[in-house]
Amino acid sequence: MHVMPLLLLVAGSAVVAGAARRTPVPAPLLLVTAGLIVSYVPGVPEYTIDPDIVLPLVLPPLLYTAATDSSYLDLRAQLRPVALLSVGYVLFATLVVGWAAYMIVPDLSLTAALVLGAVVAPPDAVAATAVARRVGLPSRVTTILQGESLVNDATAITAYRVALAAAVGEGATWAGGIGEFLLAAIGGIGIGVVLMVPLHWLRTHLTEALLQNSLSLLIPFFAYAVAEQVHASGVLAVVVVALYLGHRNWEVDFATRLQEEAVWKMVAFILESAVFALIGLQLPVVLEGLDEYEGSSAAWYAVAVFLVVVVARFVWVYPATFLPRLLSKRIREREDDPTWKGPFIIGWAGMRGVVSLAIAFSIPLTAEGEEFQGRNLILFLTFTTVIGTLVVQGLTLPPLIRLLKLPERDLQAETLAEANAQAQASRVAERRLDELLDDERNMLPPPLADRLRSVLERRRNAVWERLGTVNPVTGETVDDTYRRLSREMIGAEREMFVRLRDGRYIDDEMLRTLLRRLDLEEAAAFREAT
Repeated sequence: MHVMPLLLLVAGSAVVAGAARRTPVPAPLLLVTAGLIVSYVPGVPEYTIDPDIVLPLVLPPLLYTAATDSSYLDLRAQLRPVALLSVGYVLFATLVVGWAAYMIVPDLSLTAALVLGAVVAPPDAVAATAVARRVGLPSRVTTILQGESLVNDATAITAYRVALAAAVGEGATWAGGIGEFLLAAIGGIGIGVVLMVPLHWLRTHLTEALLQNSLSLLIPFFAYAVAEQVHASGVLAVVVVALYLGHRNWEVDFATRLQEEAVWKMVAFILESAVFALIGLQLPVVLEGLDEYEGSSAAWYAVAVFLVVVVARFVWVYPATFLPRLLSKRIREREDDPTWKGPFIIGWAGMRGVVSLAIAFSIPLTAEGEEFQGRNLILFLTFTTVIGTLVVQGLTLPPLIRLLKLPERDLQAETLAEANAQAQASRVAERRLDELLDDERNMLPPPLADRLRSVLERRRNAVWERLGTVNPVTGETVDDTYRRLSREMIGAEREMFVRLRDGRYIDDEMLRTLLRRLDLEEAAAFREAT
C-alpha cells in the first residue's frame, strides 16, 4: 500500500471515530458503515487486508494494550469460564460451523468448510468491549469477555492451520492437530514466561521515560516475532508478557506511566479506528471473486452461516456456565449462582472482527498447483459474518444490556473500599514522614513539613468527600467543587505564564517547564475517580 492511501485511511478513520464519540452510535459500527460507503466512491483506492501486516503488526499492539489494561488477578479468578470460551468454544464453533457449511453449500469440501469454521470462530475483543463500554457491564462479565478475546485468536489460528493443512492435502491428522495445538499453546506461554522477567527488569532499570516508552512500543512486536519464529503462539506470548508487565506496572517510574498511558491510548485509538474502517472497505475486494456463484445463492449461504455462528455460541455458553456447577460441589460453594442474563449477554457479545478477515485473506490462492476450491466463497462468508455480527449484535447489545437490567457496579461500595485503602496508605505515609523528619538530615522548616502533611490529608479526605452530600445547586460533591476551583486556578496561572512569555519576560523553554509543572499538578488533581 502506498503512503497516501495509508494516510487517508488513518486520518479518515480517526475523524469518523472522533465524530462517533458525539453520537449514540458505537464507533465500530460507524467506522464499518463509513468504510462500506466510501468503498464505492469513485477514485478511492482499493484497500486489501494483508495478513502479513495485520497479524504481526496490528494484532500484537492491540492485544498488548488490552492485556495491560486487564487484571491478572480477575482473569485468574475467572480462569475456568475464560478457558471454556477461548479454547473450548473456538474449537466447538470450528466444528459446528464447518459441518453446517459443508451441509449447506454444495461442492464445498469438508476440509474447506472446517477452514471457514476456524476463520469465523474467534469473537473480536475490541468489537465487544468497544460496543459495550458506554453502557457498562458487571465486572465478572467484562472480565470473561476480555479474557476470552485475549486468548481465542491463538486457538483459532492454530485450528485454521490444522484445517488448512488437511484441505491442501498435507496429511493432517487428529494427533498431529492436537500436537500442533499443544506446541503453539505451551510454546507461546513458555516464550512469554521467559521474556517477561528480563523485559520488566529492563523497563525498571532504564533511567529515562523516553527510553522506557520506546521499549514499551517494541515489546509486543518482539514477543510475537520470537514466538512465531519457533512456531509457537505469538498471541499467547504477547498476552503473557503484557499481563505480567501490567501487573507490575507500579514499579515503573511515574513519568513513564504518565507518558505510556497517553502513548498507548493514541496507538490503540488509531489502530482500532483504522481496523474497523478497513473491514468496511473490503466489500469490493470480496465481491470480485463471487462470479461463479449466483447472488441469491451466496446471500442464502451468508444468512445461514451467520445464524449458525450466532446460535452455536448460545449452545456452548449456557452448558459451559451451568454444567460445571451441577457437576462440582466445590464450584457451587465457592461461586454465586449465576442467572440466565449474564450468559445471555456473553452469548450475544460474539462480534467478529478483523482477525477473522486477516486469517481468511491468508488462505492460499492455490494448493498443490491448483486453485484452492472455495477460497472466494469462504472470504465472502467471513466478510458477511463479520459485518452481520457487528451490525446486528453491535447495534442491539447496548439496548439489550439496558433492557435486561443487569446488576450495575456498586459505585458506593467501590468508593468506600477506595477510601479505606487510601486511609491505610495515608497512615503508613504519615509514619514514614515522621521517621524521616526525626532524622537531622531531613530537617524542614515547619511550613514545608505542614505542606507535606496537608497534601497527604487532602488526598485522604478527597475520597471520603465523594461519599458525602452533593451541592443542591450544581449537583457536585465537595470534592468535585474543589477540583473545579483548582482547575480554574491552574488555568489562570497557565494564562499568566503565556502572557509573560508573549511579553518576553520569560522564554519558551521556561514556559514549557512551568506548564509541565502545572500539567502534572492537574493530572494529579483530576485523575479519574472510577
